[in-house]
Amino acid sequence: MDNDQNIDVYLVCNARFHDTNFARLELLKLLAEHEDINTRVAETFSDVDAIKQSRLLITYTCDLCPSAAEQAGLAEFLQNGGRWFALHATNALLEFVDGGKVDTPDLAPDFMRLLGSRFVAHPPNQSFLVRVTDVLHPLTQGISDFEVEDEEPYYCEPLGEQTVLLEASYNVPSTGYVQSEYGTDRDNHPQMYLHPCGDGEVLYLSLGHCSGKHDMKPLIDITPVVRGSWNSPVYYELLRRGIRWGIGAA
Repeated sequence: MDNDQNIDVYLVCNARFHDTNFARLELLKLLAEHEDINTRVAETFSDVDAIKQSRLLITYTCDLCPSAAEQAGLAEFLQNGGRWFALHATNALLEFVDGGKVDTPDLAPDFMRLLGSRFVAHPPNQSFLVRVTDVLHPLTQGISDFEVEDEEPYYCEPLGEQTVLLEASYNVPSTGYVQSEYGTDRDNHPQMYLHPCGDGEVLYLSLGHCSGKHDMKPLIDITPVVRGSWNSPVYYELLRRGIRWGIGAA
């Protein structure tokens, strides 16, 4: 990467049932560690032209579905060599059904294929061990297995090629979801992977749940503040490495 070159980064931060304000601020602080990065912040994917002009797209979203035109723009961004650092619930689209359970219908298959996975369900927040599966990759080299607390363990449907860098083991049913048994028949679940798309690539990191006291409304009026993996220094190191990967500095 050339020195003193302006680097455009586009951050979409809008996560239903999550503390978007906290996540946005933390990500902006990490991006500000790079003097050459110019960050644009949005709540949607609507400015497709700005995304396509960026070197890196970062998303911290939940239940945010791009339109067909926006999905086509994201595909073009990746096909032309863009890098996308997708965090936590970016691959989650939710639908509440009778009885209060959550369904995750396949509403945007093209979007999920770009990401390389589709969120299906998760059991209650818990602690679990995250294992490094590729100890030589620059994104994980030198990082040891680590424990996360009060985190959402995701069950996702894999879509296309994945180079798994982090994984974890859990098999607790997701009683709050329609597909309550999904994923419980597998021993290992990817927590971070690389997914190629055209000349570009997606780095997906499922960790990163956070919620504030008002973020579960109208389901729950007031809830305790949760920071999950954001309480872990290792998580911030993964974010820093993901940003460096995305701008070609690693």
